[in-house]
Amino acid sequence: MKIEFFGGAGEVGRSCVMIESNDTRILLDCGVKLGRKEEYPIIDDERLKGIDGIVVSHAHLDHCGYLPHVFSTGWRGFVYTTKPTFELTNVLISDYLKISNPQNVTKDGVAAMGRHFKIQEYHKEFKIKGLTIKLLPAGHILGSAMIEVSDGVHRIIYTGDLNLRKTRLLDGAYTEYLNADTLITESTYGGDNDVHQAERITADQILNSIKDTIKQGGKVIIPSFAVGRAQEVLFILDDYMKSGLLQNVHLYIDGMIGKAMRIHRHNVIDCRDELQKRILMSEDDPFKSKNFIFIKTKQDRARAMSTEEASVIVTTSGMLTGGPVVRYLKRLGKDPKNKLILVGYQAEGTNGRALLEGERELVFDNNKIQINMTIENYSLSAHADRQQLMKFVSKINGLRNVFVIHGDPKKSEQFAAALKKKYNVHVPMLGESFDI
Repeated sequence: MKIEFFGGAGEVGRSCVMIESNDTRILLDCGVKLGRKEEYPIIDDERLKGIDGIVVSHAHLDHCGYLPHVFSTGWRGFVYTTKPTFELTNVLISDYLKISNPQNVTKDGVAAMGRHFKIQEYHKEFKIKGLTIKLLPAGHILGSAMIEVSDGVHRIIYTGDLNLRKTRLLDGAYTEYLNADTLITESTYGGDNDVHQAERITADQILNSIKDTIKQGGKVIIPSFAVGRAQEVLFILDDYMKSGLLQNVHLYIDGMIGKAMRIHRHNVIDCRDELQKRILMSEDDPFKSKNFIFIKTKQDRARAMSTEEASVIVTTSGMLTGGPVVRYLKRLGKDPKNKLILVGYQAEGTNGRALLEGERELVFDNNKIQINMTIENYSLSAHADRQQLMKFVSKINGLRNVFVIHGDPKKSEQFAAALKKKYNVHVPMLGESFDI
């Protein structure tokens, strides 16, 4: 088998790995890298013609956002993924195309993409020519999957994005009966000092921070990914309001989060048993809380920003690369009594990372925005930390080769160094290929 890295090597974003065996070539993920400029997998259109299928691990754009381009080249193979990922991918890509308007994407290509998905269930094998593939729960977001690939001689596990801890939505990644000689693993939080504290502690810290801002009459903006982080944040805030720990201020929800919530509700069978029971055995449906105020029009958004009352606004995009959060920053960012709370990973080159590194002037559409509001950062990550990553690797029987990707270079190198005593480890560069 041959492994070639077209994206996600030495970086976070544009994940895209080719697996080749005999006469079969597949891509594992096909994403974009969002930042001050968009970057795409380095596979050229001519080589795309030889791809027999694409397997998508989950719906975040850094793993699926390049699909419209692929189909716009005329490629008409199939994309294999879970049902929730199919539904979420269509929603998020539609939003991405409206905001970014990427070049070389055609209406025919986008239409063809929607018709060329093949839905797969967890734990059930399927074939793409000479390769046997299986999807395993990854615990990252709804529908997320690790991808197991075998040609009958070698077996590869590709983690996609991985989380071993239970969240309010999902159980942790599947770790039983794993067998593979080769692992391709993410390393977003694989650095020597990457340790996630308990979610309860982080949630209490966020609660106290929000209460301080509300007391001052300010507004709290929480940018979030529409899928995964947004639901976690909203469930936390809703629980605090219902328990009386957080006063019932207006809790606004903007962007694609509303559509994502409906998809979660329709696919609750893939969520934790506790969440299913909460919906089926009581009237307490966390996806339809009375505390949620969904922004549906420009007028709704204008009212949310202009009201003098303290409030909390959960909105896309999570890294401040576009979307409704830009409008809130333009209107509310200058007021020091307001607050911006970042809760997810901020990739290099994004406005979210710039704020964390001390920048207080952002540029959107050639217009400068002065940021005087308080900036705080809390980790509600759906990625495994260093300890979880090490634990996961140890669960794979027969493992010999490890490829470390999807991380800042320093973190990937540190994680690789921790594995080298036991495994044959590589930190590949873009465009590198390996035979196993």
